[in-house]
Amino acid sequence: MSTSSFLDNIYSVDGGDDMRRYYDDWAESYDSDLHDSDYRTPRRAAEALAAYLPDRDAPVLDFACGTGLSGEALHAAGFTAVDGTDISQGMLDKARTKGVYRELWRMSADRPLDTGGRHYRAITAVGAIGAGAAPVESIDAVIDNLEPGGIFVVSLNDHTLEDPQFEARLNAAIADGRVEKLMAEDGPHLPEIGLGARVWAVRRL
Repeated sequence: MSTSSFLDNIYSVDGGDDMRRYYDDWAESYDSDLHDSDYRTPRRAAEALAAYLPDRDAPVLDFACGTGLSGEALHAAGFTAVDGTDISQGMLDKARTKGVYRELWRMSADRPLDTGGRHYRAITAVGAIGAGAAPVESIDAVIDNLEPGGIFVVSLNDHTLEDPQFEARLNAAIADGRVEKLMAEDGPHLPEIGLGARVWAVRRL
């Protein structure tokens, strides 16, 4: 598969092991593919977290971290204790070379997030939940793994926003009193291909 085809075809990939294999195959060209599309969301998400979490030494989990582009953005924003997890070992191997993570670990492709007893003041999901990525149930799993007062920053791209269940899941968590909404801001995601994203931030109550 050509490098451009990975980005074109990701939204048609089923979950689980098919998704893991797809990202393993994409790992080598992932950074260059997204760089060519002017990937803006990692910086937007890191800036959103920095606005609501002044403690830059607080432990942060980069959920579905991929090759570490989001970890680099968190590091650039001053966060010093960033862990990453992903279903793809190929992606994690690339992320390790960035030198911005405290710990990297592989999560199951078929089970909700389990941090294995690790505690986080913030969890980011940058281009990580939605169409071509982790399922909607991941939103509840992330919230459940946050410490009280912890911040969840998640980006939902235009393809994902076409499916109302993702924002509905966030709004249900707000209505249930599990989290409070801090922001939901539209902006560029991959502007070279005309794709935007909404960056949400919520605080666990």
